[in-house]
Amino acid sequence: MSVLDALWEDRDVRFDLSAQQMKTRPGEVLIDCLDSIEDTKGNNGDRGRLLVTNLRILWHSLALPRVNVSVGYNCILNITTRTANSKLRGQTEALYILTKCNSTRFEFIFTNLVPGSPRLFTSVMAVHRAYETSKMYRDFKLRSALIQNKQLRLLPQEHVYDKINGVWNLSSDQGNLGTFFITNVRIVWHANMNDSFNVSIPYLQIRSIKIRDSKFGLALVIESSQQSGGYVLGFKIDPVEKLQESVKEINSLHKIYSASPIFGVDYEMEEKAYFADGNKQQDREPVFSEELGLAIEKLKDGFTLQGLWEVMS
Repeated sequence: MSVLDALWEDRDVRFDLSAQQMKTRPGEVLIDCLDSIEDTKGNNGDRGRLLVTNLRILWHSLALPRVNVSVGYNCILNITTRTANSKLRGQTEALYILTKCNSTRFEFIFTNLVPGSPRLFTSVMAVHRAYETSKMYRDFKLRSALIQNKQLRLLPQEHVYDKINGVWNLSSDQGNLGTFFITNVRIVWHANMNDSFNVSIPYLQIRSIKIRDSKFGLALVIESSQQSGGYVLGFKIDPVEKLQESVKEINSLHKIYSASPIFGVDYEMEEKAYFADGNKQQDREPVFSEELGLAIEKLKDGFTLQGLWEVMS
C-alpha cells in the first residue's frame, strides 16, 4: 500500500472528527495555532481554535472539542477576505474558503475575534500558497521542466542518492534511452535525446516496485497510485546486478519515506512584527484592497496606496 492510500488529510473535508483524526500524522507539521477564531458559517457565536498545518486547516470549538472540521488544502478552490456578520464581533473582515470534495462544495467563513490582528489571513493564505507551489513533491508529473543542463533540478529538501546512465524507458515499442535518478522523495527519468520527455514519480504516488520479465528482458516495473492514473512504467537497467541493486535501494528509500514523508510545504512563522510606524503597538484592522486584490492593513487616515508607492519610488 502506498503512503497515499492512507493519506486523507490534504485531500478531504471532514466534520466532527475523532481525537485520533485531529492528531497530526507522520510528516504533518503544526505551523500556526490561533485561539479566538469563530467558525462564522457553521458555528456562529462559538469561540474556537484554528490550527494550520502543512496539509490542512483544523478548527474546533473550545467549549465542545468534538465540534470540529478539517479542511485539506487540495480541496481548496478559492480563499478571499470579505465582510461577515459575527455574533461575537459584529460586522467584520473574515476569511472565506471555498472548497470542493467528492463533487460537493463547502464554504467556510472564519473570523478572528482578536481586533487588529491579520494573522488569520496571512497564515492560511501563505501556507496554502506554499502547498500549491510544492506539488512536485506529491504529484506524478509527465513532461515537466525537470532537467537543466543535463542535471536534475533539485527540490529544496531533495537529495540524489543515485544517478544511472543508459536506462531504457520501455513505454514504447522500441524503448527510449535515458538517465535515471533516485532521490529521497521521488524517481525521475528523462530521455537523453529530449530532456522534456521525462517522468517524475514521487514515493507518495508509488503502489509497487518489482522486477518483471518483459520482451526486453528483466525490467524494473513501477506501478503508480490510482489517483495519479494507475500507470505501469517499465525501465531496463543493465547489468542485472545493477537492476537488483537499484530495486533494493528504491524499496529502502520508499520505506524510509513512508515512515516520515516529506510533503514539501515549507513555511515558517515570523517571530517578530516589524512596525513602520514610530510607536505603534499592534496591527490595524485588515481590509480588502480592490486596487491590489488582497487583504491589507487598514491605512492611517490621510494615507493612500498611491502615496505609499510614490514614497517607495
